[in-house]
Amino acid sequence: MALNMITLTTPRLLLSSFNESDWPFFLRLRQDPQVMRYMGDVLSDAALRTVFDARCADSGVFVLREVSGAPIGDIGLRISSKNPHEADVGYALLPCAQGKGYASEALSAICQYGFSELGVNAINAWVLGENRSSSRLLEKQGFVRIQVLENAYHLNGIDYDDWVYRLERPHE
Repeated sequence: MALNMITLTTPRLLLSSFNESDWPFFLRLRQDPQVMRYMGDVLSDAALRTVFDARCADSGVFVLREVSGAPIGDIGLRISSKNPHEADVGYALLPCAQGKGYASEALSAICQYGFSELGVNAINAWVLGENRSSSRLLEKQGFVRIQVLENAYHLNGIDYDDWVYRLERPHE
């Protein structure tokens, strides 16, 4: 079954594929300096449009929507190009949606989906060492920090440590 045909649900969220009507939201999310401070440079509208078009075509990327339908973030689960039994996860939420447990709900749902439906054996995440809230979120979900890549991520003229986290498929 194609991932883009799927909507994942949690008690408070719908995770659904990007579509053209999500462009204003995506622009707002990816041009917010608070959202991007640990992720990357804030890009121009034209550069973001290229990223957005790729998201619309990527079956592994979802918009996080409150059950009302309002978009509050995004999350992606991509099968690794190096190992088809592993996937990489990443997420971003609007500042107004942070600290409310939405990222935890979405991460739990997408990891469960990766293990049960996609059959991956492990899910990896990369987090800047400075991003303590994301590190705590991953650890609460059972991810274990397996590596520290010192000064590996250059952002806004500063080199940051990149922390690598991993969640193994639960033993049944």
